[in-house]
Amino acid sequence: MEFDFSPIFNKYEVIVKATEDVFAKVKSDFPECVKCDNGCSDCCHALFDLTLIEALYINHQFNQNIDEAKKAELIEKANRADRKIYKIKRKAYKAASAGTTEKEILDAIAKERVRCPLLNDQDKCDLYVYRPITCRLYGIPTAFNNTSHTCGLSGFEEGKPYPTANMDTLHRKLYELSVELIAAVRSKHIKMADMLVPLSMALLTDFDETYLGVKEAEGSNKEGEETS
Repeated sequence: MEFDFSPIFNKYEVIVKATEDVFAKVKSDFPECVKCDNGCSDCCHALFDLTLIEALYINHQFNQNIDEAKKAELIEKANRADRKIYKIKRKAYKAASAGTTEKEILDAIAKERVRCPLLNDQDKCDLYVYRPITCRLYGIPTAFNNTSHTCGLSGFEEGKPYPTANMDTLHRKLYELSVELIAAVRSKHIKMADMLVPLSMALLTDFDETYLGVKEAEGSNKEGEETS
């Protein structure tokens, strides 16, 4: 689409930089606890969703930085991952309908393993520079809904106090950017900013004018020409 997303993408990259600074500080202060290293891909099997701004950003970088032959391979991997994620979410929906508590459902989902379509045969990310924020924080303590989490391969010990990345605050900032994006493109889908999708769907989606519900500019016809 013709809309220039770069101003909003720049704001998103500011959040990314702040996130990386947090990770670097914790790794510097607790080097014996942060076990992230080349060849470790534990975070690449975790199940999580992206906000609209992050999904659109990653989709853009995927289309800009991956050649067509490689893209076709990754799309197929994304389709396989997405089918598996759909089954997991369907199972969670049925559990919720049967009265299973939210905590029990989230705990069950946290145990699921889905290989990220961007993880290549060398266990490296094919879009590493533009990877999601969740990936950038994996390996240090995080908190979501007042519940702390950390990588099971890390050296952080349960019950001890550590600096913790607040995912609720991060998600709120990403949501606010998504709202700004929807307003900027003048979308008719005002609730689209609430959207959460897995990375596989972010790669598969064509974020064109129709998908985003972009309104025609006032005073223009369907061909984009000014009316008298």
